[in-house]
Amino acid sequence: MELLQLEYFRTVARLEHMTEAAGELHVTQSSLSKTIQRLEEDLGAPLFDRSGRNLRLNAFGRSFYQRVERALFELEEGKREIADMTSADYGTLTLAVNTAYMLPDILNRFREIRPQVQFHVEQLGTHEMETRVKKGEVDFCLSSPPILGSELVCDVVFQEQIYVTVPATHRLAGRSRIRLSELKEERFVSLKKGYGIRDLMDRYCEQAGFVPSNAYEGDEPATLGPLVLTGLGIAFIPESALQAGSRANVACLQIEDPVCTREIGLTRHQSRYFTSAAKEFRQVIIEHFRNMAQTEI
Repeated sequence: MELLQLEYFRTVARLEHMTEAAGELHVTQSSLSKTIQRLEEDLGAPLFDRSGRNLRLNAFGRSFYQRVERALFELEEGKREIADMTSADYGTLTLAVNTAYMLPDILNRFREIRPQVQFHVEQLGTHEMETRVKKGEVDFCLSSPPILGSELVCDVVFQEQIYVTVPATHRLAGRSRIRLSELKEERFVSLKKGYGIRDLMDRYCEQAGFVPSNAYEGDEPATLGPLVLTGLGIAFIPESALQAGSRANVACLQIEDPVCTREIGLTRHQSRYFTSAAKEFRQVIIEHFRNMAQTEI
């Protein structure tokens, strides 16, 4: 059994499609098919049920796939550990976030400590973040809500209130506080389902007896503030985002009954090798949010 066979099998098992797997691996389909066949011969059992061009992992394949995932994960972690031991000041940290507006201050602070470390950052929905961190494909998820699980280690680094922002010309602009149920007739600008604050506020609104009516649903949090100014709708905005952005020509109302809060978590896989750069990055994030907690809106 060869390492190449295992890597090829993992890709075919994930896609359950020989042509797509061959394209992703940049090999010919015939070469890939022969490699999988040799692996099955070595194991003495078929790993897929085949019907024409269709492939489905069978019971043997599903069991073996779990083992292969763990084995290749450990080999990748071994490479990361050696790289960390031989060049601790270099390397790359991979991040998945749904709170991207917080990153500039965090990254600037970390670069003062480790200027040679590179970053790869993706903004993702909560479900995809959970999938990626459980597969060991990212070093950290910085997210709200925090991503929890038996395979994961999560630091809850911050808790903050959520406000509602309205244009300065809105009928509620003279208020400082509002009950959530008072907003049931309003139109909102919002992120799409799957983003932490959207799903959280949908639950809060349901508890208050209504489903928000959205005039806009998007992927980019930075668009919500400008859209509020146009009068398209009002928006739920976390306290930290209000501090980071402009508050000109908008009114920010604190929500009560209930008080709406969210938590931000820093999550990593418990078995992923914790490099010295990752340890320092975690400490920078904890200190960043500790400082933020001392600043009130």
